Amino acid sequence: MSAPSRRSLLRNLGNALLAGLIGLISLIGNLPAAAQDAPQRSITLVVPFTAGGGVDAMARLLAERLRVTLKQPVVVDNRPGASGMLGAGAVARAAGDGHTLLLGSAGETAIAPLVHQGRMPYQPSRDLAPLTLVTRVPNVLVASPGLPASNIDELVRLAKASPGKLGYATSGVGNPQHLNGELLQSLAGIRLNHVPYRGAANQLVDVSSGVVELAFVSYAGAAPFIKSGRVKALAVTSAQRASFAPGIAAIAESTGLASYDLDNWFGLFAPASTPPAVQARLHAAVVNALKDPALAQRLRELGGEPAPMSQQEFKDFIAAETARYAAIVTSARIVAE
Repeated sequence: MSAPSRRSLLRNLGNALLAGLIGLISLIGNLPAAAQDAPQRSITLVVPFTAGGGVDAMARLLAERLRVTLKQPVVVDNRPGASGMLGAGAVARAAGDGHTLLLGSAGETAIAPLVHQGRMPYQPSRDLAPLTLVTRVPNVLVASPGLPASNIDELVRLAKASPGKLGYATSGVGNPQHLNGELLQSLAGIRLNHVPYRGAANQLVDVSSGVVELAFVSYAGAAPFIKSGRVKALAVTSAQRASFAPGIAAIAESTGLASYDLDNWFGLFAPASTPPAVQARLHAAVVNALKDPALAQRLRELGGEPAPMSQQEFKDFIAAETARYAAIVTSARIVAE
């Protein structure tokens, strides 16, 4: 090859490399800006439970506040089924672009892997990115009006006199309400009969009519039945009385049950592939929303205690809660069919 030809070849190769380098620098430089601008269109907030319940109402309040903060429409998408795993799985498989989020509970994000033992279509720790805790939601233990027990101490005495005779309803095997009952049995030294249902409404109707004696349910669902006297509220499952129902004792106030503390909770999750900068923007938007006193008050009226956290705090919280659930699941030998 002649000298001019070699110089021409080297010049063309150099120009090509320079163009490629400029393009790469431009692409890298634009990534953070794009991440900071996301989301750029309508956001889908998946709720893995039916429309019309307390969780759905909570999601719609949060969606409206996020619409203002993020300046994008936020559409609530109810995807019930498989104890919340249907909706959670859909988010786990979604594109990580900041436009699909999950308002997930303890059940499908922390307890399910323990009771389904590898048979899940997703793994929360691998497929979902925790953004922040939204609310802690104590459950309430309610009883039939005719049950001769008006508090936990009386219930424990009654249960010890008739082991395995009293039934307690929950919305399924291996959910927070089921674990509420197992923890009570373990700490109080009693034996109850677990009666799983498909939804809270039927549980409350059956408790009010005496078909089943007890039920662990959310306060939002139980409140109309409690206020009308159709069921009795025995206690809430949080360590202290709930701010939204100060007249209902905590189980931990009862004899020998000071360590009882097992809430349900709801947090916001994104697909694990969502870039850190987008996660950070979404986290900031939710935390900002939860600082709104009006929103916080409405969440309390729905039975939730607002509890925003940093992303790392939320990850640590989930790990600690999962360890507590694992101890109960192992002790009670809970396995979903």
